[in-house]
Amino acid sequence: MKKILILFAHPAFQKSLINKTLMEAIKDLEGVTINNLYEKYPDFFIDVPAEQKLLTEHDIIIWHHPFYWYSAPAIIKEWMDLVLEHNFAYGTNGRALQGKWAMSCISTGGRKEVYSAEGKNRYTINQFLTPYIQSANLCRMKYLPPYVVHGSHLLNSEQIKKHADDYRTVIELLRDNKIDAQRLNTIEYMNEIIEHDA
Repeated sequence: MKKILILFAHPAFQKSLINKTLMEAIKDLEGVTINNLYEKYPDFFIDVPAEQKLLTEHDIIIWHHPFYWYSAPAIIKEWMDLVLEHNFAYGTNGRALQGKWAMSCISTGGRKEVYSAEGKNRYTINQFLTPYIQSANLCRMKYLPPYVVHGSHLLNSEQIKKHADDYRTVIELLRDNKIDAQRLNTIEYMNEIIEHDA
């Protein structure tokens, strides 16, 4: 069984029905640790040794946050700047994260079709996530396709529940090592395993 660390960041969590529902769906899962960064560090004074210890104790790291201005809320960047230190996470002697998996779980206000070369936002989700993909690569981690909830403000209660159930399925499959790591390079494969297990 793989141990999963959810690095959760939402500065307005109580207003986000989709993220509350996603978190509710996974909070009781064995082997899953939820690290709520805004709750833990309201002053942004991040305990770097404690965070690094958490990273070394887990096999899969998930950045879970709303997609703010085509990126993440500020505390995620602060966490990355401080915690992913040279000679810990990267560099000649920085191999603490080598071989671990990384992934993003994000919610967007925009519909799926706006995240394309032809769409309003001009770029795909994976293009916007390039800093996370490359950060994982630099740390010698494998970056998995993101779990994305599009058009979060437009979803009805049934659709929200479906996303939450799917998210739980993905987390369980990752935890139980039931995913083909060699094929984990496309969003299509992630969608395929969700539908297969539904």
